[in-house]
Amino acid sequence: MPMVRNLGRAARQLLQSSGCGCGISLVPARAIGVSPRQVASDASFHSVTFSESDHPRVLITGGLGQLGVGLAKLLRKRFGKNNVILSDIRKPADNVFYSGPFIFADILDYKNLREIVVNNRITWLFHYSALLSAVGEANVPLARAVNITGLHNVLDIAAEHNLRLFVPSTIGAFGPTSPRDPTPDLCIQRPRTIYGVSKVHAELMGEYYHYRYGLDFRCLRYPGIISADSQPGGGTTDYAVKIFHDAIKTGKFKCYLRPDTRLPMMYIDDCLKATLEVMEAPAESLTMRTYNISAMSFTPEELAQEVQKYVPELQMTYNVDQVRQAIADSWPMNFDDSNARRDWGWKHDYDLPELVTTMFSYLGSDSRIAQAN
Repeated sequence: MPMVRNLGRAARQLLQSSGCGCGISLVPARAIGVSPRQVASDASFHSVTFSESDHPRVLITGGLGQLGVGLAKLLRKRFGKNNVILSDIRKPADNVFYSGPFIFADILDYKNLREIVVNNRITWLFHYSALLSAVGEANVPLARAVNITGLHNVLDIAAEHNLRLFVPSTIGAFGPTSPRDPTPDLCIQRPRTIYGVSKVHAELMGEYYHYRYGLDFRCLRYPGIISADSQPGGGTTDYAVKIFHDAIKTGKFKCYLRPDTRLPMMYIDDCLKATLEVMEAPAESLTMRTYNISAMSFTPEELAQEVQKYVPELQMTYNVDQVRQAIADSWPMNFDDSNARRDWGWKHDYDLPELVTTMFSYLGSDSRIAQAN
């Protein structure tokens, strides 16, 4: 018990918030059992399904990370401000707090999380709470608690209350024995990070809960996500965000990956669009529970060349971090996302030149950029 308490305390201090498929069974297995956990006979709750309301009632866990705030903004625009609740264990900035409903939610506290779902009549849950790759390797016990125990709590609550559940997966769910160029939806995975292992676990548990309990589980394997709205959060692909900040501030960038390290990437608007599209897709159109999605693939050297069109004096140097490099070398170079494009019409909007243009337009008109333009 002291170990559990310590992990919970550490999670509150260090949690970083941020992402196997096969055919859908023709007869849902909901009749086998309504919940994986034993519910007390005197339990009192009211759950509303999506069909019982004009819009889904949405809860986003780990919502102060790279994706949560942007997703909340997109969903509020579509479903109404008060129908989307952002949650985390950290204090939100004023602009986030006043932009719509926010609530404290610790995914390691099963009872509290269940109360939030019940009291707010949640019907859709987006589970973004996780420790990322490099951070997870630095604290494996905490990553195991947050990424696996937290997931179990979310799965049980979603199954009990008939929620539509989205859990992101990642390129990190693949390993050095996976085909890398391209990487299909179904192949050997065998990751070598606790982050990757926890994401494979999430994919398989979500699929199991779908067949065992009829849970409407949906999952996308995200590539590296690039956003102008957030600072790097400890991921192996975060160099592709930091380079823009450093180019504007100092004109110098030191990359921790080799110049020829190719990884799949995506601009955040495409990522959020894909997430909403897969959640809104008719169940009968989905042939699997977990899909690859992709938009572009590039190396640090290729990205630097595009950035130098705006900051010609950018000085790019390399100081390879062996831990992150080993992680990147075990990940896909290109994603095969043909199933997503076929099943629910996935189509990206941003390629590399468009990505770089958009990032600089958001990050400001520094004098160097103005001169280059």
